[in-house]
Amino acid sequence: MANASNNTFYITTAIAYPNGVPHVGHAYEAIATDALARFARLDGKDVFFLTGTDEHGQKMVQTAARENLPVAELATRNAARFKEMDGVLNISYDRFIRTSEEQHHRSSQELWKRMAANGDIYLDSYAGWYSVRDEAYYAEDETTVGEDKVRRGPQGTPVEWVEESSYFFRLSKYQDKLLALYEATDFIGPESRKNEVTSFVKGGLKDLSVSRTTFDWGIKVPGDDKHVMYVWVDALTNYITGVGFPDEGDANWKYWPADVHIIGKDIIRFHAVYWPAFLMSAGIPVQKRVYAHGFLFNRGEKMSKSVGNVVDPFNLAEQYGVDQLRYFLLREVSFGQDGSYSHEAIVNRSNADLANDLGNLAQRSLSMIGKQYGGVLPEPGAFSENDKAILAQADAMLEQARTAMATQQIHQALNAIWAVVAEANRYFAGEAPWALAKTDPAKQATVLYTTAEVVRQVAILAQPVMPASCAKLLDVLGIAADARDFAAIPTRIKPGTQLPTPTGVFPRYVEPAAAS
Repeated sequence: MANASNNTFYITTAIAYPNGVPHVGHAYEAIATDALARFARLDGKDVFFLTGTDEHGQKMVQTAARENLPVAELATRNAARFKEMDGVLNISYDRFIRTSEEQHHRSSQELWKRMAANGDIYLDSYAGWYSVRDEAYYAEDETTVGEDKVRRGPQGTPVEWVEESSYFFRLSKYQDKLLALYEATDFIGPESRKNEVTSFVKGGLKDLSVSRTTFDWGIKVPGDDKHVMYVWVDALTNYITGVGFPDEGDANWKYWPADVHIIGKDIIRFHAVYWPAFLMSAGIPVQKRVYAHGFLFNRGEKMSKSVGNVVDPFNLAEQYGVDQLRYFLLREVSFGQDGSYSHEAIVNRSNADLANDLGNLAQRSLSMIGKQYGGVLPEPGAFSENDKAILAQADAMLEQARTAMATQQIHQALNAIWAVVAEANRYFAGEAPWALAKTDPAKQATVLYTTAEVVRQVAILAQPVMPASCAKLLDVLGIAADARDFAAIPTRIKPGTQLPTPTGVFPRYVEPAAAS
């Protein structure tokens, strides 16, 4: 039985289109999905995390022709670059799928056969506006002609008139079932996207063209080799291929249906309308949720190759640090909304939140333990009202983070954690443990112990966002490797533990000296 255990958690990114190299938008989606996957793992779930590349379709053929390369070679070269990006950004995926894999061909053909057996596929001819860049057909009223006399689709990409023989999927048949799905569950997030999709479906669904004959780089339609599957049937199917389909005896098939597909808002229609309809048609359980994030703007401008402001994630990671970049993107932008980034914004967050607030708090308190207690975590005395208040605020973080992460509100989880960091800094400054050394050593021991405990909880909970830095922070707190998951949070840090010499975990970002 698919997804029989409540303890499984299956999460996916959209698969990237490798007709170009990765940009910061790909990095953003990978980082956010990774944080959700890591959070679920630390919370004791059996997680499967899928990412990969979507390698078929006309854009790939056109790009390969421009570069004078065989299409398969272009796909392999660029897929490797996406995999490399995931490595640099510390993305903990379980499987990197490529839609050119043999298993994926079998999977897509099996899905097609089941939809056909259900009477949902028929041959006809297609005439209409088509955007190569979006791999999407648009109705006349969805297109506009600009001053340059070029007709464009809703995403602003040029469309061309296409007429060809095509297989169609009876999407219209699924209108009521889809509306019932949206109504009964939290299938689409955030709410603004749910409203957009619901009104699109209520407006009436037309049958969908699902094959092409004008190029052959793709998956052949079963029983009709002249046709290749139109890219969305092939691309969306990756989510079931990735967990073993068409072999439903595969050990990983237990993860289906997916708990959440994380995607960009521009492809919500394909994931929230076409994909569940294909699954319903094929008699396969529908995914549980689709969550669409917004776009990232460079200083408020949309990134585009033509403007030349597309940013390379490899450079960003090298310039600011991997965890600093991960933290910035997930804290700065409300997940689900559009967001903006700039050099100044990344540096400010990095220095204020990480170097000053968390880094400095850990460094000052642990250095004091190093100097005055020989690095042995002191035994606390009776807790004052102040001590109890900061500990209670720290203890409340886990539930706040769980609630936020359950609906992909990553920024809210971070807000809750950093509210504790800010309060812990106020507490530390107010208690002035450096002065207590002479006036009240027992009180100093309690303040230092309390601060170490708060930093421990913060470090455990911030791991999904900054895995490498939080591991270092937990090292300097002397926390054993098997005591770093969320189940370990309620057990207080152990007095008498010998701590290593503290080292700074979050260096301040300093501007490189202007080249002379």
